[in-house]
Amino acid sequence: MKKKVLFICGSMNQTTQMHQIAGCLQEYDQYFTPFFSDGLLGKATDLGLLEFTIMGKKRSRKALDYLFANNLKVDIGGGTHHYDLIVTCTDLIVPGHFKARKIVLVQEGMTEPETAFFHLAKQYRWVPRWIAGTAMTGLSDAYEKFCVASEGYRELFMQKGVDPRKIEVTSIPNFDNCEAYLRNDFEHRDYVLVCTSDNRETFVYENRKKNILKYRAMAEGHQLIFKLHPNENTVRAVREINQYAPDSLVYTEGKTEEMIANSRMLIAQFSSTIFVGSALQKPVHCGLEPDLLRALTPLQNRSAAKKIADVCRQVIDG
Repeated sequence: MKKKVLFICGSMNQTTQMHQIAGCLQEYDQYFTPFFSDGLLGKATDLGLLEFTIMGKKRSRKALDYLFANNLKVDIGGGTHHYDLIVTCTDLIVPGHFKARKIVLVQEGMTEPETAFFHLAKQYRWVPRWIAGTAMTGLSDAYEKFCVASEGYRELFMQKGVDPRKIEVTSIPNFDNCEAYLRNDFEHRDYVLVCTSDNRETFVYENRKKNILKYRAMAEGHQLIFKLHPNENTVRAVREINQYAPDSLVYTEGKTEEMIANSRMLIAQFSSTIFVGSALQKPVHCGLEPDLLRALTPLQNRSAAKKIADVCRQVIDG
């Protein structure tokens, strides 16, 4: 019998990364699941209290639609089979029945800044990792290997306390060949692109009016285009942009990477979209120093999925 691998999905970025890695592991029996949790978080999900997260029913439905459209085998919650390997993009939550399994963790993208919650969760084990967001990525130590985007991220994760023996620098799918996004049919060129955040939807304060006015000034008369975060309150965001930057164009759908490729400048916060701008050598305004952003930018090796698959083989076959 073939060994079985379960790929844990989530956001579309996570889901498509898992699909690409699976494509390089065809010798194994593969199953996929939307992201989920057990215990109290699982109950909160069932009650619809976590719709702002990747465990929410809306994002789970979107992941399932993608999996079914690509004829992939689905095992929701991963409870149907005994799996020889779990591949996931986050270890902020590790369901109890996976803790005895071999796990390969894959960096999803940009990690959030270290806040007081980060230091609290790192110091006290009873504080859940998820409360500090992706700043806590890699600190569960529940995995065999951790595939990361770049040498810069390897250094960052080591500074946080991740075991260096478990880190493999592979780059990450969706960000290992940003040059490909230059070949597109997006209708606009030479504009300033703003990729908004879902801060307010995740209970983080943001003065959107102040930011929009700042973005207008930074554009210096060039066309301003806003690409809204998929988790954002669209009606509110469009209303605010029309009020404070009425000449702007607003997109709620479309390939963000191609929009970045055609832009003259990218404005974003702690979003993985900044990697595309950095890799394409665009001016990027994101709160990070340029040297640090360059160090963190994923390797452009065009082979991240294959390299991660090789790491998975090493783990699953011993």
